[in-house]
Amino acid sequence: MIDSGRHRGLLLRLFTAACLLVVSADLFAQDAAVSLPSHAQASRYGGWDCVRGYAQIGNTCIAVKVPANGYLDSSGDDWACDRGYIKGDAGCQAIKVPTHAYADNSGFAPGWHCNRGYAESGGVCTRIIVPANAYAVESLYSRGWECNRGYRREAQRCVAVTVPANGFLQGAGDDWDCDRGFVKRGEACEPVAVPAHGYLDESGNGWRCERGFVRENSACTALIVPRNAYIDSMGDEWHCADGFHKHEESCLAD
Repeated sequence: MIDSGRHRGLLLRLFTAACLLVVSADLFAQDAAVSLPSHAQASRYGGWDCVRGYAQIGNTCIAVKVPANGYLDSSGDDWACDRGYIKGDAGCQAIKVPTHAYADNSGFAPGWHCNRGYAESGGVCTRIIVPANAYAVESLYSRGWECNRGYRREAQRCVAVTVPANGFLQGAGDDWDCDRGFVKRGEACEPVAVPAHGYLDESGNGWRCERGFVRENSACTALIVPRNAYIDSMGDEWHCADGFHKHEESCLAD
């Protein structure tokens, strides 16, 4: 059994430790309160954040000055401009929308876009001249027109695409390609010359050799397979069977 003296000593030490913990926690709370700047609140992730309407500058919270025709944005620590105004160094400046244009909601200069059929040039919107065999498109970064299918652009006009015999228009409609079994040669489609023991490849514009044959220039030559060897999965090369190794053009036992 523990004697009464030792028991009282143990209780005294535990009481002293508890008091020290309470004092330390109180001092920590006081220190945190002192270090928290005005218009700030403790962050759930540690540290502190400025309350809405204030922005952190160094270790302080400064009130956000919202200019005329502006409003406090969703973040609460900056401002944005009302519709019809754009952010500038001097605050919110009225957007001057030129003729044949409309204001956008981007918040970035110039704050407007030209109407369909017009393009920006020198701060004004000028009418787009659509050439023959073309149509107008609405695009902020193009010439404002595209050629009809079957035509291609050359400078500021659309010229017809001449499709040769055994050819067809590509998907975009501004160039051509050859039918299967034909290959492009200059401005014509010529038949693919498939040699004996060959066949058209997946593209239809070239050829490959049958299994057991190897391509040599424009012909398919039979693959010579030595004893104790087999043709690989590609069909144009051979490998030695297990227990044999390649030596020049033969397979020797290991």
